[in-house]
Amino acid sequence: MAKPKVTAANFLKNLDLPEPEPAAPAKQAPARVSAAKKDEPEKPAAAGRVGLKHIGGYFDRDTVEMVAVLRARLGLDNSQLIKRAVEELYSRETAARKFGDR
Repeated sequence: MAKPKVTAANFLKNLDLPEPEPAAPAKQAPARVSAAKKDEPEKPAAAGRVGLKHIGGYFDRDTVEMVAVLRARLGLDNSQLIKRAVEELYSRETAARKFGDR
């Protein structure tokens, strides 16, 4: 028996949350290519990530669901959510060390 396809709409429906309205398609500006840029090699897709370090992990289904719910409720992407969680944990650990709890 095939597993049902998991989509954002199905996920939110199963959570009994209102389904988000579909976003309007973004308008793309017409592509303008100058003569100088035609000869340049294409930049990698991750050019906006230069100087950043990727941190990933493998999580069980319950943790993935918690991440998805938090992303939806807080309006954050994975990177923003992880950064926020690490900053909060770091500040709690720092405070615990200052008060001798660790």
